[in-house]
Amino acid sequence: MSGNAAQTLGEFLRSRRTRLDPASFGFSGRRRTPGLRREEVAQRANISSAWYTWLEQGRGGAPSAEVLERICTALMLTDAERDHLFLLGLGRPPEVRYRAVDGVSPRLQRVLDSLNPSAAIIKTATWNVVAWNRAAAVVLTDYSLLRPDERNILRFLFLNPEVRSRQHDWESVARFVVGSFRADVARAGLATEVADLVDELRRLSPEFDRMWGENQVLSHGTGENLKRLLHPQLGSLELEYSLFAVDGRPDLSMLVYTPVQAETAERIRALLREPAVDGAEVSDPRSAGTFECDSNGMSV
Repeated sequence: MSGNAAQTLGEFLRSRRTRLDPASFGFSGRRRTPGLRREEVAQRANISSAWYTWLEQGRGGAPSAEVLERICTALMLTDAERDHLFLLGLGRPPEVRYRAVDGVSPRLQRVLDSLNPSAAIIKTATWNVVAWNRAAAVVLTDYSLLRPDERNILRFLFLNPEVRSRQHDWESVARFVVGSFRADVARAGLATEVADLVDELRRLSPEFDRMWGENQVLSHGTGENLKRLLHPQLGSLELEYSLFAVDGRPDLSMLVYTPVQAETAERIRALLREPAVDGAEVSDPRSAGTFECDSNGMSV
């Protein structure tokens, strides 16, 4: 770590330390300066007081990721502050911290809704769908008709015959999904979290077992990024898909399927205007989790 980088790191640590209220952490006594003392931060981080002092003074050398994580906890840093601390201390962002997600904020849902007639979903690093717009409900899958534990893309791609029949080239789609899923899981360090799902799929789907055993790794930038579907009402569809990061949530991503042809977009708009789809009301995405039924009508 260069001298300037070490000094910048020390200044940032000092600024975060002095903003904290000692009484909130059970520390008392008269103080000449605001915030926690250096030895109190070191105590909370379970590191040497001398080592932490050197870090603040810009002469402690490059800290390890483990030490930085302890300091983040000790100083109660926000996610943005944690990212900044790692960039200062190690020159790279920290590893993604996975958090279970049940839904998204109203602001993010409004972003999804604004994208109609492009189908858009929010998925986790474990490929669970946690939010979607109405276009996704009519073009891909009405996820509100599934229990939250059923909204995993791999599970219904490999275990639902209806989904399989709607893919223009199921083998290519499935291979791409498995390779991308493997990359996402490794990047987020979630091998333990998905172990049960992988075991289930390997047991129930010979195709998944074969593809998983090939250890192929892919990304959304691989290939032409074109999805072809055989929709029961709209017929053959060509959709370009794009993956976007969700601001402030490295464990989430937004996948958008944009109609290639203007005529396709208009057909989707017409279907969205209809009061019913397959004899049932088009579900509002915000009603997720309120219905339980079978998984018919899914295209992934």
